[in-house]
This record gives sequence, structure tokens and C-alpha cells, in this order.
Amino acid sequence: MEHNPASAWLAGAANAAEQQGAGNLLRVVLIVMVLGCVLTAWFLLRGYKQEDD
Repeated sequence: MEHNPASAWLAGAANAAEQQGAGNLLRVVLIVMVLGCVLTAWFLLRGYKQEDD
């Protein structure tokens, strides 16, 4: 396995991003963000549930 400098790796990533676009990455980031917000809201709000005995 050869060692690639960071600048070559970064240039390759930028080249791939230009060809493909940011559509898939942006979609994944938005889905993860929404799911994280829902999970955080559920976790915080479940502590406020009142149990009437």
C-alpha cells in the first residue's frame, strides 16, 4: 500500500465531488440531522412524562 500525501488525497476528493455533486452527501447529512433532532427531543421529553398512580 503506497502512501499518498494529504494534498493528493484532498485533490482527488475535490475532483470526485465536482463530478458527482453534493446531492447524496447533503441528503445523508439532512436525514441524520433530522433523526438526531427527533431522538434528542424524545430523550429529553420522556423525562417530563407524568405518571398518575
